Amino acid sequence: MKGYLWQAVANEPHPTRLHQWENVAIDAVGNVIEFWGFKRNQGRVWALLYLRDVALTAAEIEKELELSKGGVSMLLRDLERWAVVLRVRTPGDSAWRYKAETDLLHMARRVIEEREFSFIARIRADLEEARKLAIAEGHVSRAQIARLTKMETLAEATEKALKLFLKTSRLDVGGMFDVFKGDQGE
Repeated sequence: MKGYLWQAVANEPHPTRLHQWENVAIDAVGNVIEFWGFKRNQGRVWALLYLRDVALTAAEIEKELELSKGGVSMLLRDLERWAVVLRVRTPGDSAWRYKAETDLLHMARRVIEEREFSFIARIRADLEEARKLAIAEGHVSRAQIARLTKMETLAEATEKALKLFLKTSRLDVGGMFDVFKGDQGE
């Protein structure tokens, strides 16, 4: 089946209750994910699947994390769209199971491509437009134009750093903030 991973799923028994260490780790990931602007439970679902390292059914995820069926369905759909959770099926088993993407760098790249990169590009374009509008008005001070230009330059540098990261998996922000040097006296 295109888009889905077929694999044998281990028949190991799954704990029916989270261990204390799992609960702490899963909540920690959920908190980080929420801080980054995603749904907390998206992080919790991924963390459960990542820590267990076995594919679980939606019903098992519901039970383990004490979430509703509809909530788990929406969370899994989102996580699949971001390619951080994969849908798998054991031959002969009619139930879909879900497994965490374990390549953390791949996940970071995907999120940056889909979310942060487009956001930074939009900010850069807005700042460019603001600078052009300020110049067109004619009565905006040189200092204000210079500050808009610096903001635009920072957005461009951020965009370039993200492009480089996506290409090389290395993030180099050296010199990125040099654009603001000398601002203290203005």
